[in-house]
Amino acid sequence: MMGYWFGGLGWVFLIINLVLIIGAIIALVFLVIWIVKQLSKNNPGQALNNGAQSAVEIAKERYAKGDITREEYQKILVDLGKGGER
Repeated sequence: MMGYWFGGLGWVFLIINLVLIIGAIIALVFLVIWIVKQLSKNNPGQALNNGAQSAVEIAKERYAKGDITREEYQKILVDLGKGGER
């Protein structure tokens, strides 16, 4: 009977394995939380707003260069939802 579970000390290895498994689960939970926080920093609504602002800036530059007329510029602003901006 002495060879059974490393001479009666099997419970020590069971506790060590249990602690390692619980630690791995906790680490996995923290990893998922960290990933969600990193992804939430890139707010999709903010990205869309920045894209619209970029389009307005491009329209302003094209109008300033004379590439588009005032009517075309105003139509672009209305289409982008920035009608009051000039």
